[in-house]
Amino acid sequence: MAAFVVSPSQLHRVLLLSWFLCAAGALGFLPRHVAAAKVGAGSYVTVSAASLAASGTTCDDPGPAIAPRQLINGTSAVLRLAHRHGPCAPSRSSVQAGPPFADVLRADQRRAEYIQRRVSGARGNLKLTASSRPATVPATMGYSIGTLQYVVTVSLGTPGVPQTVELDTGSDVSWVQCKPCAPPACYSQKDPLFDPAGSSTYSAVPCAADACLELEIFGEGCSSSQCRYVVSYGDGSNTTGVYGSDTLTLSPGNTLSPFLFGCGYAQTGLFAGIDGLLGLGRQSMSLKSQAAGAYGGVFSYCLPPKETSTGYLTLGAPSSAAGFATTALLTAWNAPTFYMVMLTGISVGGQAVGGVPTSVFAGGTVVDTGTVVTRLPPTAYAALRSTFRAAMARYGYPSAPPIGILDTCYDFSRYDAVTLPTVALVFGGGATLALEAPGILSSGCLAFAPNTGDGDAAILGNVQQRSVAVRFDGSSVGFMPGAC
Repeated sequence: MAAFVVSPSQLHRVLLLSWFLCAAGALGFLPRHVAAAKVGAGSYVTVSAASLAASGTTCDDPGPAIAPRQLINGTSAVLRLAHRHGPCAPSRSSVQAGPPFADVLRADQRRAEYIQRRVSGARGNLKLTASSRPATVPATMGYSIGTLQYVVTVSLGTPGVPQTVELDTGSDVSWVQCKPCAPPACYSQKDPLFDPAGSSTYSAVPCAADACLELEIFGEGCSSSQCRYVVSYGDGSNTTGVYGSDTLTLSPGNTLSPFLFGCGYAQTGLFAGIDGLLGLGRQSMSLKSQAAGAYGGVFSYCLPPKETSTGYLTLGAPSSAAGFATTALLTAWNAPTFYMVMLTGISVGGQAVGGVPTSVFAGGTVVDTGTVVTRLPPTAYAALRSTFRAAMARYGYPSAPPIGILDTCYDFSRYDAVTLPTVALVFGGGATLALEAPGILSSGCLAFAPNTGDGDAAILGNVQQRSVAVRFDGSSVGFMPGAC
């Protein structure tokens, strides 16, 4: 499908809201859509109503992970990425059906509130650097984020044992449930528990090892000279056990050894159906950091556009940001795990949304795979909602009741095709991300919600990231629409 480029005049109007002025020729992307989309003058897009449906029972692409050719250069490992509750997820992870969307939104709100609490107070403390100061948080227990959505399958140990784990850019400690562990200490999963005694390459991390000391807030002392870890998540879930080392096989021919991870012997919360978690945060214990020597510290992912399709996670490629709209990577000193950027403006129908002072974006924006819908400062959200509703009014679509935190909903049940105004997000330096149609609406509702206050951290959720290749390196974040 063809890419659409924002015209210089449209881009200039959008960038008037930006803190970071850029040259008039800056590049942006307009949507590429499934189901024969039609774009009129970069302002509206028409898609089939069926293409906006999130659910299905058949996987559209059940094969191995395949990233676009332009994303593969040099040494890389590509993993197949699927929605946790969709038909493309490995059958062993599908212990239970996905929760109702209203329940997803309630859990999503807990996650968003937790992120905002962590980043609060960071205004004025964002910096353009890949390094970060230690997090200033209570040292009694490690905290991270719960309520995730996407899974990959890796292999752990020698011989390798398949493990289906959730992907999280907001966490650093990776872990799986380990044998021996009986309910209720360990929750039910279809895969056998990982057995460290059955792996010839497993070893527990000694208490005096540097790796144990680097756990910092995620450390829980020692037991029988073995380092222990603990992670408690924002939704109330937690995991604790022994911090260990073993061989991690990412894809055929791509192994990481030693790989440090938590061998969980006591878990509670919302993990049922998965084998553990793969942390891709920015701290030393994350997969991204542990794999930096082999893959250069660069990784990218493409979240599938719907639950019936697959995306990919790629470590080590693309090594170049060519083809991506890039913006500077920022760090909140008190939440260094998070990948942060600066949102500077929003456009609807190719026109900048007015009435939004740039100061409302001062808290930065967390790019997060686990938050579902994007959170905006209240002033920015109100302006987006008003502009979007006005643009939709000309088509006369009947309104529908709100769903949880989503208050701008439509009933498309009588329509074969739906016309939407385009929506684009503008980041520092002029990087423009034009959203796919499924990134504008979710379950018939505008997929945005307000955060806690103007100037507090915004969150770029996974709905808006779907079908977009998102690339991270030590200094920038890049976006390439239509990549999966």
